[in-house]
Amino acid sequence: QMSANDCQDPPEYWTIHGLWPDKTEECNRTWHFNVTEIKDLMSDMRRYWPDVLHSSLNRTQFWKHEWEKHGTCAATLQVLNSQKKYFGKALELYQQVDLNSCLLKAGIKPSSSYYQMTAIKEALTRFYGVMPKIQCLPPEEGEKAQTIGQIEFCFTKELQLRNCTALKGEYEPVQDDLKLGTEELSVCSDTLPTYYPSQVQ
Repeated sequence: QMSANDCQDPPEYWTIHGLWPDKTEECNRTWHFNVTEIKDLMSDMRRYWPDVLHSSLNRTQFWKHEWEKHGTCAATLQVLNSQKKYFGKALELYQQVDLNSCLLKAGIKPSSSYYQMTAIKEALTRFYGVMPKIQCLPPEEGEKAQTIGQIEFCFTKELQLRNCTALKGEYEPVQDDLKLGTEELSVCSDTLPTYYPSQVQ
């Protein structure tokens, strides 16, 4: 799918998907995305928040979608109440979390052998002191391993890291943003061997 969408050179590091308030979506349909408001952030945006699923003609489609669906809701917080603040703060949190170097330090790197999901969780919890939500592509037919796809960090409204474990009865937002072909991401199984590929095949 990446080569069909002319992403011949996918980044070999974790990138940003979005910054999502838990309980709301599309809060203000009249507040349209305006790329000129984030022109100062452009080089970081292209590097750390690339759109790997749409053609290079319109690399802003992904950002527009994230702003309209999630950013307009995040904007109820003063620290996120403009496009520049929303995207800028997401970039800042990405740098602060620094997932790429955390995984490397823990010895978890793309490999052709499998990992135990519990070992990945343990390393992340040890490093961050909180439990992120790890999502996988389930095994394809005839395969035994799941593939790690997305690591979601949860924050309080003060933007402090917190555990992602949902409390009983708490609303779990349905994320329909990332459809890799027909495959859907879901919370990883603790028991399946886990593949962390260097190149998505």
